[in-house]
Amino acid sequence: MKFDVVLDVDTLSQIRETSRTAEALGFDGIWAPETRHDPFPQLALVAEHTQRVELGPAIAVAFARSPMHMAYVAWDLARYSEGRFILGLGTQIKPHIERRFAMPWSKPAARLREYILALKHIWQGWQNNEQLNFRGEFYKMTLMSPFFNPGPIENPNIPIYIAGVNQRLCELAGELCDGFHVHPFHTVDYLRERIRPWVAAGAEKAGRRVEDVVFSTTVFAIVGDTEQDRARRREEVRQQIAFYASTPSYRPVLEQRGWGEIGDRLGKLAVRKEWAAMPALISDAMVDAFAIIGAWDEIGPAIQARYGDLLQRATLYIPFRPGEYDDGWRRFLANARQ
Repeated sequence: MKFDVVLDVDTLSQIRETSRTAEALGFDGIWAPETRHDPFPQLALVAEHTQRVELGPAIAVAFARSPMHMAYVAWDLARYSEGRFILGLGTQIKPHIERRFAMPWSKPAARLREYILALKHIWQGWQNNEQLNFRGEFYKMTLMSPFFNPGPIENPNIPIYIAGVNQRLCELAGELCDGFHVHPFHTVDYLRERIRPWVAAGAEKAGRRVEDVVFSTTVFAIVGDTEQDRARRREEVRQQIAFYASTPSYRPVLEQRGWGEIGDRLGKLAVRKEWAAMPALISDAMVDAFAIIGAWDEIGPAIQARYGDLLQRATLYIPFRPGEYDDGWRRFLANARQ
């Protein structure tokens, strides 16, 4: 299993320092989320200041950009990183696409499928000097003059990971993608009984195997060497679980455990913006189902025990910042890999 970190910084100097420190500690990858910042400028700096780690967005919002825009960004980062770049894509949800990004929303799984096919068509054209001629239901691209063609690169096979929770995106990962970002809001049962079989079904339809897909996730971690540290972290995780559980499209994860009614109640609170009342609906049993709990020495082996036959990559849902928990991160990695 590979172990990665999430980039959660605001300045250029922080990006440089965090990238170098993560690589020096021995992490395998650095993911940049699309939350408060566009991930791609950050990843260009990560590429410049590392030599070994893989890097990518986890995830970039596909429908906020055209396939051509995304193709250029990924092509450049694959070139700058000398083949270490992984393109992580997600659909986001309808309100964010329409009301935050002011972009069209329809048939998200079908649109993302066509989006990925368009990316591969564009990259193949650049690498092999082939004509651009992509015509689909959502995207049509037929113009690529030599002035705008970046030409071939040394590492043109850019891995594409997508993220999702429900069946159609899982099947799409199996059909077309190199990896699947399992949403942090999951249980082991949901991963084993729903996500992996759905990915396997998509792979089988395309003549592939589920082993062709890398499974990666960010793990809620209640970690600390004292009960006080773990108690504080538990409440932070409880709040994050409540936020995700209020999203209607994630309700199947709750339903599998018989918690669907709690999701309905959380959704109503979210509509009324009663954020402070939401964590109280998340029981300790729910926290235990969604999170790994332990001291820094224990958390790595606990991840291996829970996910060893299910995942190839894992990231802790904890901001990685040099100077914070450096000894803990070292112990985490050392014990996780024993």
